Amino acid sequence: RQRQMCIRDSDRIAVSRIDALRSNVHRGDVVVFDDTLGWLGSTDVATPSIARKIGEFTGFVPGGTEQTLVKRVIGVGGDHVTCESSSGKVSVNGVELDETYVPDGQVPCGERTFDVVVPEGHLWVMGDNRSNSADSRYHMGSGQSPYVPVSSVVGTVQAVIWPTSRWTCLLYTSDAAD
Repeated sequence: RQRQMCIRDSDRIAVSRIDALRSNVHRGDVVVFDDTLGWLGSTDVATPSIARKIGEFTGFVPGGTEQTLVKRVIGVGGDHVTCESSSGKVSVNGVELDETYVPDGQVPCGERTFDVVVPEGHLWVMGDNRSNSADSRYHMGSGQSPYVPVSSVVGTVQAVIWPTSRWTCLLYTSDAAD
């Protein structure tokens, strides 16, 4: 079995917006989504220059006013997603995931356990770098939502395009029973 690619903070990625338009998001996809839940907090951004606007439009420069996140889809609407401290592994609908994209030495659940059912029209997402990812696991408190609305997804990551040493298309496999 081939090891799936882990997305790193410094990677530049190619994103397909077509999948998001069709609501064609599946378990295992790496998605880019608007931070409609406020996970990043508020930031004040100065008005961008013309050069920055062109860079943002072409995708060579990240957007200045929009706040987006990149995470892997672990569960979709209706999925029962769990992590028990005894195994340290994530399960979806009773099937333990084989998360080859989690860097060696990291525990797939991190230090947080959970047992959730993803609401329809939403996603449970987790970063590949589990020890440094404020993902669904970290937004389960009072007044917060760990579930990303599918309508917030702007695209699915198709490839790592920079640095060139990491050029690759991502492999998508659904580990859990559909």
